[in-house]
Amino acid sequence: MPPAAGPPGWPVPAGQRRRGEPADVLKQTGTTRALVVEDDPNIVDLIRSNLAVRGFDTVVSVDGLRALNLLETEEPDIVLLDLMLPEIDGFELCQMIRERSPVAIIVVSARGGERDKVTALNMGADDYLTKPFSIEELLARITATLRRTRPADTAPQSAPPVITIGQVEIDLASQQVRRDGTAVHLTPTEFALLRELALNRGKLLTHAHLLRRVWGRGYETETEYVRVYVRRLRSKLETDDSEPVILTQPRAGYRIAAE
Repeated sequence: MPPAAGPPGWPVPAGQRRRGEPADVLKQTGTTRALVVEDDPNIVDLIRSNLAVRGFDTVVSVDGLRALNLLETEEPDIVLLDLMLPEIDGFELCQMIRERSPVAIIVVSARGGERDKVTALNMGADDYLTKPFSIEELLARITATLRRTRPADTAPQSAPPVITIGQVEIDLASQQVRRDGTAVHLTPTEFALLRELALNRGKLLTHAHLLRRVWGRGYETETEYVRVYVRRLRSKLETDDSEPVILTQPRAGYRIAAE
């Protein structure tokens, strides 16, 4: 991600933004709600104060059991999830949240190993940020994740309303996917990745291209994100290894075969 515009971790005073911070960063309405699952009160205060300036409602849980209850009662738009929690392991909680809801999930953890990041993505996280972090980077990732998981753009006019790949049907307008006539549940990020591949059918799309188009600028080096999400798509869409939906070009990228 782009470097921080100010001292890492400093809250932004109410009504102000940092020098160099885009004016449109996190211009959200007051109905946008974040669930912060974190047991460190200093981090909670930092996140809550900065989100409040940007019009967010914030609810907080210090453990996994209460987080699951708040997920049902508060219906958040995004979850900021620590991994080291009482009651329920953070990885397990991430999976439980994903099974219950398509809500955007950003893991915010001191565990910075690649294995931890890949595990979190496999469990359903949309993004992963390592502590200590700058508040600017967190806000930028929240913005990118919300844009990705609540897409406002439509398919190009030249694109067919439904793209068929073998037994898989992709309805671009309704963002619904079917395999052999049966609905397949995809998270918003999974659908965004499949959509980008389908709209460029027959073309090899590099990791950097997919990261930029699906996750946004600043993610071009996070190649494990693409690998994990392609694996998740394959597990949901492919029933026969001899008839893959998504083809891999080693060390280059992915494509969907031309008709």
